[in-house]
Amino acid sequence: MRKVTVNTSTSYNILIGGGLLKQAGEEIRKRIQPCKAAIITDSTVKELYETEVRGSLETAGFAVCTYVFPAGEASKRIGTLEGILEYLAGEEMTRQDIIVALGGGVVGDMAGFAAAVYQRGIRFVQIPTTFLAAIDSSVGGKTAIDLAAGKNLAGAFYQPHLVLCDTDTLQSLPEEVFADGIAEALKYGVIGSRPLFEKVASGDFRQELDEVVETCVSMKRDVVEEDEFDTGKRQLLNLGHTFGHAIEQKSHFSLTHGHAVAIGLHLIARAAEAKGMAQPGTAEEIRQALVKNHLPVETAFSAAEIAEGTLRDKKRRGGAISFVFPREIGSCQIRKIPVEEVQALAETAMKKEGGPL
Repeated sequence: MRKVTVNTSTSYNILIGGGLLKQAGEEIRKRIQPCKAAIITDSTVKELYETEVRGSLETAGFAVCTYVFPAGEASKRIGTLEGILEYLAGEEMTRQDIIVALGGGVVGDMAGFAAAVYQRGIRFVQIPTTFLAAIDSSVGGKTAIDLAAGKNLAGAFYQPHLVLCDTDTLQSLPEEVFADGIAEALKYGVIGSRPLFEKVASGDFRQELDEVVETCVSMKRDVVEEDEFDTGKRQLLNLGHTFGHAIEQKSHFSLTHGHAVAIGLHLIARAAEAKGMAQPGTAEEIRQALVKNHLPVETAFSAAEIAEGTLRDKKRRGGAISFVFPREIGSCQIRKIPVEEVQALAETAMKKEGGPL
């Protein structure tokens, strides 16, 4: 088992390894005295892992209840949050109890946000069951819901007390779901590690999955410890996300987060190269890595449509939006782009000889 320690406003460990679902109750009890534990999960994960985690918690002395909501991004809305909060109140949960987020990124966001606001803050544990959630959304304390106007527009910074990443759950994911995490892992490589990028780009890293997860969360840990509330360096983690979020929302979430980020990553690399910010060949290297891992690099949405979605992004500050541009694999920079120039940036990213990308 591998361990990464995060020292932010709440200090906590990320435990990585196979078989951790069976050890969940024991590991949580080492840090939190047995109390009532509310498992928050979705309809897909409930059928796969809820019984095992419930049993582990009960064996460790926790009294367990479970709230289940429909799987999918469509549930990441205020109505689901209300349902969770009413359930917690109905179960008479107190600030001495805990929430256990069991699932992917949507579950982690919903359970984390509920933990942040229920009785002004209740302890919670993240148990990610997707590659994407394991390396990204379960770490760092960002929680959010979507609004009609855009993705992740309401939320809170609220750190978990523990993250348990059972890599056995990642090995059995459908290929398309696993590929969502590959997009995020490639993002980490572009931000700060060519060796990580090359390992993930090869597509042949399943036997080293524990190491890849540890590398990614360690990189995120370093950034979050320096900038917990996303006012500076942490914005590097948004590489590919600004265009990606717009594409994801424009698709009405029929395109998954990781697949949308893959497109956004390719587009911003093309824009960086066209504007002379990136070394020649950077965008093509990223494109090849994405394609080899069966991820999309193009979108049917126009530059105007992408720009319109981008202008609603939470990273907008007044008349400008922060974009992360690759310099080369392993190095990026943050630049503020005036809102009136965003469509031109998207057009540059999508332009090729003979017409749009």
